[in-house]
Amino acid sequence: MHGQELLSDSIPTDLEEVIISATRTERQLSSLPLPASIVSKKEIQQINSVRLAEVINEQTGLITVPDFGGGEGVQLQGLDSQYSLILVDGVPLVGRSAGTLDLNRLAVGNIKQLEIVKGASSSLYGSEALGGVINIITEQPKEGFRGQVGHRSGTFNSQDFNASVNYKKNRFGINAFVNRFSSDGYDLTPDTETRTVDAFSNCTFNLQTTYDITDKTKALLSGRFYTQDQDSRPTVDLSGENVINEWNALLKVDHEFTEKWSAYLEFYTTQYVAEQTLNNPDGSQFSFSDFDQRFLRPEIRSTYKINDDHQFIGGIGLTNETLDRTDFFEKPEFNAPYVYAQYDGHPLEKLNVIVGFRYDDHNVYASQFSPKAAVRYELFNWVAVKGSVGYGFKAPDFRQLYFDFTNSTVGYTVLGYNAVPTQLQLLADRGELTDETVSNLPNIIAQFNDALKPESSVAYNFGFDFKPIRGVKLNVNVFRNNIENLIDTQVIARKTNGQNVFSYRNQAEVYTQGVEFDARWKINNRLTISGGYQLLYAKDREAEEAFENGEVFARLSTTSPSFQLEEDDYFGLFNRSRHLANFKVFYEIPKWRLNTNLRTTYRSKFGLFDTNGNTYLDQFDEFVEGYATVDLAINKKVLNNFEVGVGADNILNFTDEQNISNIAGSLFYGRINFNF
Repeated sequence: MHGQELLSDSIPTDLEEVIISATRTERQLSSLPLPASIVSKKEIQQINSVRLAEVINEQTGLITVPDFGGGEGVQLQGLDSQYSLILVDGVPLVGRSAGTLDLNRLAVGNIKQLEIVKGASSSLYGSEALGGVINIITEQPKEGFRGQVGHRSGTFNSQDFNASVNYKKNRFGINAFVNRFSSDGYDLTPDTETRTVDAFSNCTFNLQTTYDITDKTKALLSGRFYTQDQDSRPTVDLSGENVINEWNALLKVDHEFTEKWSAYLEFYTTQYVAEQTLNNPDGSQFSFSDFDQRFLRPEIRSTYKINDDHQFIGGIGLTNETLDRTDFFEKPEFNAPYVYAQYDGHPLEKLNVIVGFRYDDHNVYASQFSPKAAVRYELFNWVAVKGSVGYGFKAPDFRQLYFDFTNSTVGYTVLGYNAVPTQLQLLADRGELTDETVSNLPNIIAQFNDALKPESSVAYNFGFDFKPIRGVKLNVNVFRNNIENLIDTQVIARKTNGQNVFSYRNQAEVYTQGVEFDARWKINNRLTISGGYQLLYAKDREAEEAFENGEVFARLSTTSPSFQLEEDDYFGLFNRSRHLANFKVFYEIPKWRLNTNLRTTYRSKFGLFDTNGNTYLDQFDEFVEGYATVDLAINKKVLNNFEVGVGADNILNFTDEQNISNIAGSLFYGRINFNF
């Protein structure tokens, strides 16, 4: 099925959870040698979630954080959202305007399960899978006719309507899903004239059709369309709207040549268009910007199963990607053919070994070879040890290569790496650079002769799976991600207006490391308790050296003398918390046809800015205090076809209007579903 492998209807429902994304083959989650997890459809329904970000926030080692545009991306093992690949049925979403892919674009009403794979996964998925993969598996046609209609209404006039219908008979099947979500937005700073989140409405439509051409040849055609319209008021004097239109289409044909050998052909294409219009108070247009990204990928893959203990997969494909965007000095196009292969086998009865690689060629940046290896050994029936090491990379994005932007209000300029030689010379010719910069211009431009390198990471994961008694599961994972050639901004020139010219360079090496615990105790058929915890250290190696060498100083106030900082004073990367935790209790009362759950998440303190002037985050900077959120949901079936639910998210009404824009306070809701 997707991941890219279509789940077969023949998989027995009484088996343990099956995951696809980690190996691109069907594997029982409990036997996998990689750090991975599944969020089931049942759990998503019981917590009454309507957007993907809500589900992600409750998973161990994951947290969503807002970007400057209000979107929410996911941090995974301390790595920024730009390093996690987001898939829907095994194919990637596009539309990262500033590195973040907004998870609020994704409705969850038709999700079959959510699969999370931690650690570098470029050996199967290429660029952007440096930190891990989140794959959204949607519902596919099932035998018979069924459907559902539901509505949820809540605080801030949030309205979520969804409907789905399923039909399958003989060789033909179809599944359709539609969702409309709207909100009046909210304002955490009522003393200002701008709102934290402006009013918006969006719609999602999914359609999947399957047809069994023969008993051994099957075809799938699926499509998704998303549109959003949101008010925009960045300042008191400017107002307008943001419009997003996104579509994708997937055609896949599977063929089984023999019992051992099968193959598929896949063709995927998508387009993401975002437009922002801002008007002056008199109605005249102040600015217009657009973002038009297109992505196309054909792929052929084959699976050869020697026997139950050994199988190989391999594939070849091509990605073609273009972006037409305001403030670009040219319209870029990326072409990248690739090939990958993987062995998954059991050399010994209790030993599982996975070895794979992928090679990506590219017309702009350096080619990449991405290997990965993982092993799992069952020491006893109740404990297994597993470990993996893999290489991941993230190609420079269009913005980092082709940006040509000058802020009309402040006057600073940002140039993409490839834009520097020509556009910096134009600034000099127009007399916008200082004499000192002009005299050094040849040396500055010479620094941009070589291609910008992809960011790369070697990820290590080592852990244990415990099942000490019936109903109890405990997973422990120790991880480390070493990232090299981190692309960061730096000042490259000075303008005559006193502002700077910025660009992007490979200039930093960072690492994230820590340990994760996941525990689940199914006490009986009614009561399940689970919890998770992550301890994280995320640091810049150059910063560590500066602290070790006594080169960093700080002062407690503008009038106090500066003092030298010690090695232990360095906290780490910005916007990372040392501790993340979650705790969940799910309880069912069958005779009442009722289920309820209580969930809590905790995030410890983190720093967003350097507040004492040394450019680093240290123990003497100002931190955002740690916080906890508590959510409650209650659902009850009524008659034979109805289900009603009520709940409250963030019961403790936590808000931080200055630092955390994606938590709006307490949210109360009610919902009703009709199944037919």
